[in-house]
Amino acid sequence: MELTPKQIVKELDRYIIGQQDAKIAVAIALRNRYRRSRLPEEMREEITPKNILMKGPTGVGKTEIARRLAKLVRAPFVKVEATKFTEVGYVGRDVESIIRDLVEVAIRMVKDEKFKEVMPRATEIAENNLVELLLPIRKKADTGEKSDAQLKEELLSEIRAGHLDGITVEMEIKQQPKPIQLTPGNAPGNEIDLGNIFGGMFGGAKKKRRKLSVKQAMDFIVNQEAEKMVDQDAIITEALARAEQDGVVFLDEIDKVAARAGRDQGHDVSREGVQRDILPIVEGSTVQTKYGSIRTDFILFIAAGAFHMSKMEDLIPELQGRFPIRVELDNLTEEDFVKILTEPDNAVLKQYKALLGVDGVNLEFDDDAIREIARTAFYENENSENLGARRLHAVLEHLLKDILYEADDNVTKEIKIDRDYVVSHLETSMRAASLRKYIL
Repeated sequence: MELTPKQIVKELDRYIIGQQDAKIAVAIALRNRYRRSRLPEEMREEITPKNILMKGPTGVGKTEIARRLAKLVRAPFVKVEATKFTEVGYVGRDVESIIRDLVEVAIRMVKDEKFKEVMPRATEIAENNLVELLLPIRKKADTGEKSDAQLKEELLSEIRAGHLDGITVEMEIKQQPKPIQLTPGNAPGNEIDLGNIFGGMFGGAKKKRRKLSVKQAMDFIVNQEAEKMVDQDAIITEALARAEQDGVVFLDEIDKVAARAGRDQGHDVSREGVQRDILPIVEGSTVQTKYGSIRTDFILFIAAGAFHMSKMEDLIPELQGRFPIRVELDNLTEEDFVKILTEPDNAVLKQYKALLGVDGVNLEFDDDAIREIARTAFYENENSENLGARRLHAVLEHLLKDILYEADDNVTKEIKIDRDYVVSHLETSMRAASLRKYIL
């Protein structure tokens, strides 16, 4: 992927409003990966990613920036909450499972890509198999005027057109042995699949006759043939390399494991321990997975948190040092809410219009209504908990509750939302928000 930082930011602008500093930081990190890939191997080994630490309230785009970034370059991506992990010796997930999850994502990604490559050939084989399966049934129904070749041509056309999807056929299916998994050393991800081992020793999978619809049979045969065509070892090798070189790990809620000096002694004893366990993964270490070992030196780590009750400086110094790039995300303004409602490719109003369009409702908002919705969301964030852009969903659900409930897919309706409609329907929630500031 040879996108320049400006092009990356432009792509992120399609989905995320504002937060230019954060977008520029991740765009530079991504471009540096490309720059590193063009260097000689000796130099490439010396250059590691500059990890990013984001600070900002919920709902302002921290996770979405990281997710869209990974999607942009087809990089393996995992999002994990730091609060799910505990120090070694306590009950809970260990931090190495983050890297195992990343490898699983990379394998699924590579497998999907390889499947797409062989899908035309696998589909052709599946169609031919189904034609042979359906031919005896069609011959019984035929008066004998058509040759087998003509009947096969007819069946093939009907299968491709989906005319036979509902017809039931009986076919032999290999039964996969149920896996019996043992986990050595209590390390999730290092499973030994005894089901497959003993299945192979005793002559492989048994066959069973099952009744399926033509559509189900088609999907089953396509997947079966695609599995035969792709090289599983090559998938694992490529996936491990991609996870190592292109992987992105988003560590959310990192502020929740920051021990606040003088305030957290004796409380959540494993907080600092979790940070110390995360440290070697971020610094660069080798993690064992069931597919082989993977180095974490070149994985890009993006950590984020609101840091309401703690500060970035409350993280242990060693961990702070591994996140040299600090970005502070802005609170969303009323103008930002107007843009979020209308501009992105996945804008909230576009989503509601599409949902109600299924029931034959054509929903339109005038500019004053959009401005009033944005003003209400901004006001509620200011007067109660700041939920960022997520506040818009709460406001819109309240506003459109009656329309969503009464929508009838048998009647086409034109509904235009104006400012008066918004004010009258949100008046109750606004009054409640106004009263909250007086309640002690």
